[in-house]
Amino acid sequence: MKLNELKDKRILIFGFGREGRDTFKFLRKLFPGKKIGIADRSNEVKKPDRNTMLHLGKNYLAAIGKYDTVVKSPGIPFKILPRSAVKKIITQTEIFFNNCRGRIIGVTGTKGKSTTAALIYRILKDGKVKVHLAGNIGKPVLNLLFSDTPRNVYVYELSSHQLYNLRKSPHVAVFLNVYPEHLDYYKSFKEYANAKANICLWQTENDYLIYNSQNEIVKNIAKKSKAEKIQIKGEYYELDTAAARAVARIFKIPDRIINKSIKKFKHLPHRLELVGTFKGITFYNDALATIPEATISAINKLGDKVETIILGGFDRNIDFRKLAEKVLVSKIKTMIFFPTTGEKIWKTIVRQNKKKKGFNRFFVNNMEEAIRLAYQHTGKGKICLLSTASASFGIFKDYKEKGDLFKKYVKKYGCGKKI
Repeated sequence: MKLNELKDKRILIFGFGREGRDTFKFLRKLFPGKKIGIADRSNEVKKPDRNTMLHLGKNYLAAIGKYDTVVKSPGIPFKILPRSAVKKIITQTEIFFNNCRGRIIGVTGTKGKSTTAALIYRILKDGKVKVHLAGNIGKPVLNLLFSDTPRNVYVYELSSHQLYNLRKSPHVAVFLNVYPEHLDYYKSFKEYANAKANICLWQTENDYLIYNSQNEIVKNIAKKSKAEKIQIKGEYYELDTAAARAVARIFKIPDRIINKSIKKFKHLPHRLELVGTFKGITFYNDALATIPEATISAINKLGDKVETIILGGFDRNIDFRKLAEKVLVSKIKTMIFFPTTGEKIWKTIVRQNKKKKGFNRFFVNNMEEAIRLAYQHTGKGKICLLSTASASFGIFKDYKEKGDLFKKYVKKYGCGKKI
């Protein structure tokens, strides 16, 4: 939707979190005196100005019928919306794609998109490109339109929620992987994968698609794109570098700048982050590993020194059989489980443990207890890995809180507190 089409619309902002607030600021700059509605399940939203109408609490969905256009935030699943509402729903991503004059580099994947987007941004910036980092990892995008020019380049980290129903693809699409995830949000894994596919389905012959040819789902989706295709390969933790190199070469960044940028790039926290060695034990924080594939990759990366692993969290109906197989052939001796999937993962391991391999296993309800046990049951020279293969919600607010608590108690018990 073009911006001039919004002028005479009755607009509702649906969801007033980080992106919803950015949408409001953008629309208020465009239309200073316009009546704008805000709908949110929380009753804590404060009225931003006198020209705002609030629709809060358990009946917030009912507000949709009163408006011509609904700007939906990514965190609200389409599946909870009345069918009649879907036709008039737009998103920040759609508005940005339809009004941006610069070039967009879109990055998606079940895992790895934040690091990849950050690395692409770093290389292009070092290469003197007029680049902006946007989306989940950077700034919400709409207010960037006020300073937009054809020279601008936007590295846009795109989740499946932002890609859902999108009918326009970026000039450069980076498609890393697709694994079962967010199955509590979507009706099925197929619907989730279809949302991801929009990163490249609407590309033209003048566009580029950089894709992981080792991921079967990605490879099959890539066949449907009209863009010039560039294959990347590598282990899970190598794809970000491969993708960033491919993007940099499209923008004609010299190899010497690419190599220098990669060398000095600081990896993002909570992604196989080395916390340190304490009392002879090395601790890694992989709090963002919320699916089994990520945890399997972490075990592969760190190798046989992984002796203790912390697993479990919010249940999104994910299958843990491949993870169980990996654990059973690894050198892991101690497993510490959080609810609710901790019990599910353990039962899966027990079912597949044909050789009756022995483990220390513990079920805990907080991070401090998990770390206390890790110090007691991990040998010197070995690794304790936090890589839960499950979403963080439940015991923890999010993956950041989980990872920060891990680091806090590792250092607390590692620097003198009695175990």
